[in-house]
Amino acid sequence: VEEQRARWERKRSRTAKELLETEHKYLEQLDLVVTFFVTILKAKGTLKPSVLEAIFGPLESIHSASHVLTLHLERGNLGSGLENFCQNLELYGHYAENLEQANKTLKEQLSKNKSFRRFKKLQETRPQFQGRKLEDLLPLPLQRLHQYKHFFRDLLENTSSDSAEYQKLIKAVKSISEVSQWVQDIIHKRENSLQLLRVQKLLKGQKTQVITPGRWYIREGWLLVVPSKGEDLKRRMFFLFSDIFIAAKPCHPLHPLNCNKLACQAVYPLHQCVVDKVFGHTQSQGGLLSLSFPHKTLLLMSGDQQDINDWYGSLTAAVR
Repeated sequence: VEEQRARWERKRSRTAKELLETEHKYLEQLDLVVTFFVTILKAKGTLKPSVLEAIFGPLESIHSASHVLTLHLERGNLGSGLENFCQNLELYGHYAENLEQANKTLKEQLSKNKSFRRFKKLQETRPQFQGRKLEDLLPLPLQRLHQYKHFFRDLLENTSSDSAEYQKLIKAVKSISEVSQWVQDIIHKRENSLQLLRVQKLLKGQKTQVITPGRWYIREGWLLVVPSKGEDLKRRMFFLFSDIFIAAKPCHPLHPLNCNKLACQAVYPLHQCVVDKVFGHTQSQGGLLSLSFPHKTLLLMSGDQQDINDWYGSLTAAVR
């Protein structure tokens, strides 16, 4: 037991030391943005307060929270330091919510505000920046949040349950997990929106409405459609979403506007779909899927068995 405790203590000390060292580096980088951008821009009035808020969000408050955490860690107040810090974790969620708008506003200001463009270029040439741009530093809080999660868990795993700090660490891990999940959901939603927008732009015309609230992109790919009468196989592009399945064919390669686009041929609602694997159960080449809708049955084929298996898994999960 004594040996186990000593091992825990060594690991815990190592993690606490690494947490402090990396927090120093993180704080230095936040300092660059707060000192050379936020504070000076506020004093100079180069940007309107609303624009400043849109670009930097709660970065100053995140910087303050990190500064206080560093002081606690330097004094060895691990439990109370993390407990105090976790009261400010919501700032990271709000920062993540604002980041997309921050990047957009920053781009707008750089294109239309000449004095801000000059100011940014000048600040980034300072030796402290070591060639980094403001755009490289803005995502730092979200990267740091990911690191905190691992540090806090490691500390908890190497702390004895009868230690005074154990309960505080349990609360810290719970708080960081909740905020990390919140941030992951924001990132996931943003990526999904970009996928919906990309598919909408790929399809010719505006008849097919891809961008709909609550719709999730799942996958896409080429499959062969087996016709009911003895015609040739047709190669089609399919897009699978959480509620619909879209079939599309390439536009004419010589079309002046739509040569790189796809023409939507059919939109199948998934809520009345039944998916069956016709063949592709054995180690044969490729496979065949049957998709039954109330007024139509689709037979889809691929020469790649793994591809058919993946489609089968995705389709059955989406239908379910």
